[in-house]
Amino acid sequence: MNHRGIEFTVAKTAIPGIWQWQFRIGEQLKSGKTETKIDLLAIRRVQLRIDRELKRSGRAEPAG
Repeated sequence: MNHRGIEFTVAKTAIPGIWQWQFRIGEQLKSGKTETKIDLLAIRRVQLRIDRELKRSGRAEPAG
C-alpha cells in the first residue's frame, strides 16, 4: 500500500486481532504491531503513524 508516497505493509499475524506493519522513510525502517479486529482500522493507524513520522522528519506534504 502507499500513503503520501511511502510504501507500507499491514499483515495479519498468527494471533487473531494482531496486525504487523512496516514502512520505510529514507534509511529508517519503522515496524510494529497494532491490535484491532478491523483491518481498515489497522491500515488507518499505520497511515497516521506515517503522517507523524513525516512531520517529525520535516517531510510533511502541505494539506490540500
